[in-house]
Formats: sequence, C-alpha cells, structure tokens
Amino acid sequence: MMRVLALVLLLATPLRAAEVHVAPGEDTLAEAIAGAAPGDVLILSGGAYLGPVTIDRTLILQGDGTAVIDGQGKGTVITVTGDGVVLTGLEIIGSGNDNQAIDSAIKVVKGADGTRIEGNRLVENMHGVDVHGGLDTLVRNNVILGRQNLRMNERGNGIYIWNSPGTVVEGNDVRWGRDGIFSNASKKGTYRNNLFRDLRFAVHYMYTHDSEVSGNISIGNHLGFAIMFSDRVVLKDNLSLGDREHGLMLNFANSADVAGNLVRGGTKKCLFIYNAHKNLIFGNRFQGCGIGIHFTAGSERNMLTGNAFIGNQEQVKYVGTRFMEWSYEGRGNYWSDHPAFDLNGDGIADGVYRPNDLMDHILWSQPSAALLTGSPAVQLVRWSQSSFPAILPGGVTDSHPLMQPVTIPVPDDIAAMEAAVAGRWSKGTYDDIDADDLGTH
Repeated sequence: MMRVLALVLLLATPLRAAEVHVAPGEDTLAEAIAGAAPGDVLILSGGAYLGPVTIDRTLILQGDGTAVIDGQGKGTVITVTGDGVVLTGLEIIGSGNDNQAIDSAIKVVKGADGTRIEGNRLVENMHGVDVHGGLDTLVRNNVILGRQNLRMNERGNGIYIWNSPGTVVEGNDVRWGRDGIFSNASKKGTYRNNLFRDLRFAVHYMYTHDSEVSGNISIGNHLGFAIMFSDRVVLKDNLSLGDREHGLMLNFANSADVAGNLVRGGTKKCLFIYNAHKNLIFGNRFQGCGIGIHFTAGSERNMLTGNAFIGNQEQVKYVGTRFMEWSYEGRGNYWSDHPAFDLNGDGIADGVYRPNDLMDHILWSQPSAALLTGSPAVQLVRWSQSSFPAILPGGVTDSHPLMQPVTIPVPDDIAAMEAAVAGRWSKGTYDDIDADDLGTH
C-alpha cells in the first residue's frame, strides 16, 4: 500500500517545476504563464505588468509588494481556472466596471480548487476577490481598498463568495466598496479576524449555512454583521463599533450561536432579530444604541442569557403579545436600568426585570402619542401596571437578571478608530444609503 501511495505522489509531482523570473512589460506576464509548467514559481520583480491574464494550471505568482498587475479596465485582472494556484505579494489594479459580470481583481471559478490569495494589495477594483465556485480557497492578510467614486450600492464587494464550500477568509483589511464580505449560496466557510471600515455591511450572509464568523472588527459601517436566510452559523467574538444602523442582525436565521460579541455606539439598533428561531444568544455586550434589541416577526424558541444591555436609550423593543422568558437555568442578563438588589450575594438580582409595558406598545404603534408621555393619564396607566402586574400585556421578562455585566475589551488602536468614526457621524460626513437596501424592517 505504501509503495502505491509513493508512486501516486511521484506521478502527481511536477517533473519540471522551476523558478522563473519575469521582467515587467506589456505581454511578459501572459507569455510567462503560457510557457510555464505546472508547479513553476513565477517571480515578479518591481514594475508594471499588463493584464488581464488567466492562470489555467498550478502556478505560484510571487511578488515583493512592488509588482503591479494592471487590468487596464478590461474585465477581471487575474482569472484562476487551475487548481492549487498561489498569488502573493502583488498589487492588483484596474479591473473593469461591469458589476453584473463581477469584474474583480481576482476571480476563482468553479473547478479551481485550493487557491491561495495571500499578502496582496487590491486597489480600486470593482470587486476585490470573487470566489465563484472554487473549493477550499484561502484569502488571507490582503489589503482590499474598493472604489469611492460611485454610490455605495453601485460599488463592488471586497470579497464575494458564491457556492464555494471550505473558503477561509482571515486577517484581511477591507475598506470602501459595498460589502466587506458578501457570502451567497455557500456553506462551511470560515471568516475570521478581518477588519472592515466604510462599507454598507461588514459581513453580509445570504443562504450560507454551517459556517463561522469570528473575531472580526466592523468600524463605522452602515451595518455590522447581517446573517440572513442562513442556518447554523457561529457568530462569535466580533466587534461592531459605531456602525450606523445595526450591529448584529438575524433575519430568517435559525439555530445560530451568537456569543461574545460587542456592539457599541450604534445610532439605531445593537441587535435586530426578525423571524429568526432557535438561536442561542449569550455572553454578548450591547451598549450605547438607540435600541438594545429589537425583537419581532414571530421569532420563537430563542435563548438569551449572560448578555449585558448597557445605556441603550430603549433596552428592548419587543413587537408581539406572547410572554417571553429571557433567562436560562436561573441565569438571565444584565440590564443597566434595573434598580436591583442582591441580598444573598449570588450575583442574581432579587427582583424580576421587565423592560416594556402597555404604554410602550402604544407608543410603537402610535408615535404621535409620545406627546402625552408626561401626562397624568400615562403616569396613572404605568403606575397601575406596576402595582397590578396581571394587567400587563405579553412581553419580555427576565426572572433572574444579573448584577454584573460581561466585559469585552477593545484594543487601544481599534478604540481610536472608533472615536474617529464617532466624530464623523456627529458631523454627518458619511455615505448616504437607502434603508431598504439594508434589508431591514
């Protein structure tokens, strides 16, 4: 058996692999690719190389950061159709402008498996990387700077993933463009430790199942992490800082684990849950938003425990009439507006927390009623409900609220970026975008 395996490996190994130094020039890169044997390493020295080019065999394109491949505005700059291709140390510019064709700096098509895209700089292309059917692609430690000369919804994505199981996207710095990562109709991907700034969505999931989004940082985007029509997603240890609309969104998302995330300083909603079921939401910190959690559209069998809701203008907006218990096995959540005591010192407040009452429901359905908020009639209704809980409407109850919030640290350099974004929001210097384009309700 070992002899057969050794023979298979020998036959699979290129017999003519070599290092080939490629000089800058108009057709030098295309000619070098055409003349290369599978397994060759094409070493690109500093200077300009013209594309577009297609890599149809196992090759390594290696630069030192000073080799620039320019697509001259014609389609995708580098199209990968062969297995095991490696692109590293390159600057890639000048893709075409056709968003429908997904013109990109780099495109990995179906049948091109095991591609590695690492340590490159992709500047002002329509899309940065398009993984379009290739399996087990690695996109790591790249800087992807999108276009700024179009409306946000007319730009391309930093990284677009379609039907590409096993894709790993990690350690990238993505800025401008439309979405940082747009993952559609895929599964079993891992998207971790990336930095996203000045985008529509940091991570936008559609029909992407059994995957992980972890350790990412979203700063100053319109929406941080949108999990939509996707099942069994692990969304953990991410930071959403100063994102304008929502920090986290679960929209038709089921059986997700949402843990250890920090959402801070969003202008609207820290967490928005719309028609999402059987999700475990624990150990997160939601701070300084207009609404801590907006929970609506018949979402059922979700478990919330160990979370902290701190300093939100409205901690909970629950649109519905059912009674919801937000604690598990005697452990609830921390609420900064809950005047609680803990006489036995077990870390659990002695009193039940209930965030909303009948007047909240009236104000949500009839915003003009806010003019009567301070009137004696409204105060009488609220006093009556606090004195006679039986007349309260259906809603959220935390029977075991916590006395101390979970703490999630933010590195100093990231906090500085967050502060800069807060200044921009206050001055109104951000890209305009239609609310309908955010997929919210």
